[in-house]
Amino acid sequence: MISVISSYIVRAFKQLRGEILVLPSRTIALLFVLTLLLLPLITSEPYPLRIVILASIYAIFAASWDLLSGFTGQMNLGHALFFGVAAYTSAIINVNIGLPPWVTIPLGVLAAVLAGLVIGIPSLRLRGPYLSLATMAFPLILIGVVFAIPNITGGELGISGRDPLSDSRLTVYYIAVPLMLILAFIMWKITDSKTGLLFHAIREDEVAARASGINTTRYKLMAFCLSGLFAGIAGGLYAHFEPVVDWSTLGLFLSFQAIIWAVFGGIATIYGPIAGVFILFPLMEYLRDALPEGRMLLFAIIVLLVLLFMPEGLATWVRDKTEKECPRCKLRNIAIRKSCRVCRTELG
Repeated sequence: MISVISSYIVRAFKQLRGEILVLPSRTIALLFVLTLLLLPLITSEPYPLRIVILASIYAIFAASWDLLSGFTGQMNLGHALFFGVAAYTSAIINVNIGLPPWVTIPLGVLAAVLAGLVIGIPSLRLRGPYLSLATMAFPLILIGVVFAIPNITGGELGISGRDPLSDSRLTVYYIAVPLMLILAFIMWKITDSKTGLLFHAIREDEVAARASGINTTRYKLMAFCLSGLFAGIAGGLYAHFEPVVDWSTLGLFLSFQAIIWAVFGGIATIYGPIAGVFILFPLMEYLRDALPEGRMLLFAIIVLLVLLFMPEGLATWVRDKTEKECPRCKLRNIAIRKSCRVCRTELG
């Protein structure tokens, strides 16, 4: 029995050393995952756990924007619509009907997917700035609806008194963080599949993609619905974690935050927006107390410096500086290598 277990451990270590530790980006990702999973063992303070939980929720939200706009080029300036629709749906059903969070969150996600269809279908004929303006208009319209029926939506005060995901902050942590990691992996696998290649083709040249026989209408609708699904999960989690769900969950500021996080980390990567959230969101929360009057200025300076010197995003810049792509087999290698680790082609 001991020999069997030891053989599994040796095999796992070889796999880890040969597939993960061989590249700096994968090593950083592994350390990031381990840090998140082990953080409650380091500190039990509720505030740091709250910051990580919110960062995980926003990471799902930002990555879902990247799945739509980064990979298909359908620039969505009203991405908070999906987030807010799911949050409001979950909160309204929980407060008025009394269904538990594990039921209301999927219903909120379904509402967000339907919102993706509602936006996607009329937006199929629009391109460029016209599409951006159309997507920006939908959440503004919904905010007006929220204010028009305060007896249901709570109006400007929002909806409070919802059931939490759990009475234990630690339990909520181990719901939000692993779920974020799983959903990020799923989104990455989607973009790394044939569907992801078709999304890329639509982004690069939609006319050429259509001429090649790709049903661009179907894949753009799919992108809207998938983006709504993942953003809806984030919105549902938010509804049962934060004390109040109000109109800010539909606001343009939240939509622009998702764009800033994605651009800061690296568009069309999935991991870039997640890195952007986990760098910028805790930083802003720290500056809220340390530099309350100048935090927005410092935030703007940091973002501008990254855009100036790392136009493809921080995560992409770090990967490109630490790794090289083999010109023959296209596998990535650590930057200090002289030859490819697989095909032995000389690296420039």
